[in-house]
Amino acid sequence: MAPTTFLPFLKWADRVSPTTLRADAFAGFTNAAIVLPQGVAFATIAGLPPEYGLYTAMVTAVIAALWGSSMVMISGPTTAISAVLFATLSDMAAPGTQQYIQLALILTILVGLFQILAGIGRLGGLVSFVSHSVITAFTAAAATLIAVSQLAGALGVQVERGGNVVERLWRLGEHFTDVNGFAVLISGVTLATAVALAKLAPRLPAFLIALVAGSALAWALDAPAHGVQMVAPLAAALPSLTVPQASLDATIALAPGAIAIALVGLLEAISIGRSFAVRRKEAFDANDEMVGQGLSNVVGGFFQCYAGSGSFTRSGVNAAAGAVTPLSGLFASGFLALILVFVSPLVAMIPTPAMAGLILFVAWKLVDWHELHHVITTSRPEALILVLTLAAGLLIELDFAIYVGVIASLSVFVYETARPEVAVTAPLVSPKGDRKFRRVDRNGQPECRQMLTIRITGELYFGSVENVGREIARLRAARPGQNNLILDLKSVAKIDLAAADMLIGLVRDVRDAGGAVHVVTGTDDLLRSLERFHVTEVLCDDHVHESKPEAIAAMTRDMRRSVCLVCLRDVFRECDPLRDRLLPTKDDPLDGGA
Repeated sequence: MAPTTFLPFLKWADRVSPTTLRADAFAGFTNAAIVLPQGVAFATIAGLPPEYGLYTAMVTAVIAALWGSSMVMISGPTTAISAVLFATLSDMAAPGTQQYIQLALILTILVGLFQILAGIGRLGGLVSFVSHSVITAFTAAAATLIAVSQLAGALGVQVERGGNVVERLWRLGEHFTDVNGFAVLISGVTLATAVALAKLAPRLPAFLIALVAGSALAWALDAPAHGVQMVAPLAAALPSLTVPQASLDATIALAPGAIAIALVGLLEAISIGRSFAVRRKEAFDANDEMVGQGLSNVVGGFFQCYAGSGSFTRSGVNAAAGAVTPLSGLFASGFLALILVFVSPLVAMIPTPAMAGLILFVAWKLVDWHELHHVITTSRPEALILVLTLAAGLLIELDFAIYVGVIASLSVFVYETARPEVAVTAPLVSPKGDRKFRRVDRNGQPECRQMLTIRITGELYFGSVENVGREIARLRAARPGQNNLILDLKSVAKIDLAAADMLIGLVRDVRDAGGAVHVVTGTDDLLRSLERFHVTEVLCDDHVHESKPEAIAAMTRDMRRSVCLVCLRDVFRECDPLRDRLLPTKDDPLDGGA
């Protein structure tokens, strides 16, 4: 086995040069400056002390860079994962407590183990089966939960944590008379600053400037003296090796949430990694990225990190800053560690309402309003998936929403594949004189009096054979004189045993009615499937064709001459030559089938 299998960073090691080192170092420094307020904000969302977000931004980025597959993606804490982690743990322990922290670390290790197993099992392709609507709705639900969870801090009131969005809002309403005006002013100024900078000066570090503005206002107002809470100081600037402790029962209880977070993290990382790989024309292996993300979380769980994934913001900044190799992630972590050594005492000067205002801005930016409108107005199945996922996230639990979304996606996928298009087609003459087979129910073109051409578009397997068989029977019953059948399967990739049994039964039914069946195949895989399941034996080899013209020409041998001689429909090109060749015979007189 090649060394790159276990040491994937060897694949790009030869690309490192003094030039790339300078570019990666610059990109890393830019990233470190941006992630400082983000890390504190995301840890607050997760219900953890601020240093845990910064530790996650350091350790996770290094391991994912070395063992992942993307050249520019930076991993670390993310809003969606922070929200799911908070939703998973807030009912098990009080946020910020030692028990809560231990559960978060155990949860992170479980997340990593599930991701590693998924990567080893080569399940990268399965992630694509999760509908984009699930992620859109889940993100919107997470953003709503984030915003609601921060309203108490923005208003300066103490509210019991936990529960869904409705429960949190209800409890907040009970404390409306306790609102602290100083807290509202600080959070409002922070939020307004972030919004203004995002619109007027998008290139400036809006997070950092807004946080400084809110903090400066708090100290100008002597906010602590007016009951405004401050962010807890960092316990240490750098992470340390810690073995988390939790009971077996607690670990088992964390498994469902860990699976949800693992899935969310993989969806984020793979979508980001693929996006940048396509844009930069670089290779990307989803399974390798799964293992890299899993390792980063397992290792991170032992170094005071909570679950992380690919960060679109940090990755975008990294690419825009000129990063060439994953070493930019290592530089980002190194510079962040240096910054923390000098500025960690300043974290205690940040007021909680300022942090809440900043997180409210993050939550608003997290919702893709355009995509929500697009899904709802363009696709009913996708809209149903979106509504179910969003409702579960808002009214039940956020981690449960991802399961609802995945199940809904798979249900819609199965429902649609079980109902392939079954349509009667006939040639339609274009203005240029070309004849293309089109659906007769949409264009009204004439059909052959003896032949029925049915096209199946979609999957033909055990889940769809009942619907396909029922529809073909309906179409045949509506056309009793068209005994001969051409079955166009060019859009069918392959069949299974159930589909083969259905086809064999159809061939025998048509023959019993005095007709013949000819099949048009499109791929070698389909032809092999027909042979393997003995469909060709029942059909006979001369009834299997590569094209519709070939099938029509062969079908003319089974046509009743008397009908063709008096038919004026001129459906196929073969009709005129066929009539020219036909002469009345003793066995088939002209008046026998007019």
